[in-house]
Amino acid sequence: MTAKEFIYSLQETVNSQTLQDKDTVFHFDLEGEGGGAFTVKIQNGKLEIAEGLNETSKCTVRAKADNFMKVINGELKPLNALLFGKVKVDNQGELIKYAKVFGLMK
Repeated sequence: MTAKEFIYSLQETVNSQTLQDKDTVFHFDLEGEGGGAFTVKIQNGKLEIAEGLNETSKCTVRAKADNFMKVINGELKPLNALLFGKVKVDNQGELIKYAKVFGLMK
């Protein structure tokens, strides 16, 4: 699975009940093959994904697409990815708040 495929899979994998009373916009800026720039918006119990960095985000995640997928696949620990600059997050609190919703934490 590529980073782009993972982002788009969120529409099927995220439990819509976990989206109730949630309101956020994430930007994922993932460089390299299988990556791209994406906006993930949660509002009114719905998750929408669009290509490009649209609207004002509450959290931006920047990484090489392969490093992002290493974190997703459990090959790279999230803390190590952040500490060594493999993944950059401008609002870690927002990411932690939504990590379970996105299936990033079990």
